[in-house]
Amino acid sequence: MALGSDDDFGLPQRIHVPKTSEIVADKIRAQIVRGEIGEGDSLPPEGQLMETLGISRPTLREAFRILEAEGLISVVRGSRTGAKVHKPSVDLVSRYAGYVLESQGTTIADLYQARLAIEPSVVRWLATDKGRGAIGDLRALLAQMGRLLDADNHEAFIEKVETFHQALVAATGLKTITFLSRMLLNLAGKHQVEFQKRYPRSREQRQKSHRAGLKSYIKVVDLIEAGNVEEAVAHWRLHLTNANATWTSEGEGVRVVDSLGS
Repeated sequence: MALGSDDDFGLPQRIHVPKTSEIVADKIRAQIVRGEIGEGDSLPPEGQLMETLGISRPTLREAFRILEAEGLISVVRGSRTGAKVHKPSVDLVSRYAGYVLESQGTTIADLYQARLAIEPSVVRWLATDKGRGAIGDLRALLAQMGRLLDADNHEAFIEKVETFHQALVAATGLKTITFLSRMLLNLAGKHQVEFQKRYPRSREQRQKSHRAGLKSYIKVVDLIEAGNVEEAVAHWRLHLTNANATWTSEGEGVRVVDSLGS
């Protein structure tokens, strides 16, 4: 059998042996992901880790570079304390997902269609169970959004719109769909900020649009609470379709997702 070819079992002969720094990074990463080390905690000082793990300073620092690149720790050079720990974040994943989508030529219209595929199903799920106990929290959020409009604070209102969408999906209690939705909302939110810079509206136009949006959010919560499944789904699908038409107007729909903010 030729050197470097596959063996009789279809397995490659060449095996990657991980470097010590990769093994150390794996060990620390696992502790962070499993919650054994919490957000904001500090790792032990370098000297202590080197002694405990039986490794050299260059090996430890290479492991730190791996974890820092993943956003799981931050290292303050020259600090006497250890590196600070950060839990895995949706923002970090969204940023990388944006790179992938942009490299694939994914359009803004494609991004919004993905949201349209998720949220009506979420509303069906919630309306079938009359809100799954989340109605109080959703109404409190809507009341806060109403106060922001009364105060003419449209920037903060727009931020709460994303929060409302997130809360709606999170009310299902389904972690996977909530994660995917948050990732999409983060990417869509970046586009919406740029859209509003490119096409500014008057105060009156914003007030009218945002009031109509708030009325629609209140209606979907009312329908969910009443258990009007089909009407709730139809309403929310129409709401998203209209919103998508707005955000993809003026030729915006054919734009490629801009993950770098250029």
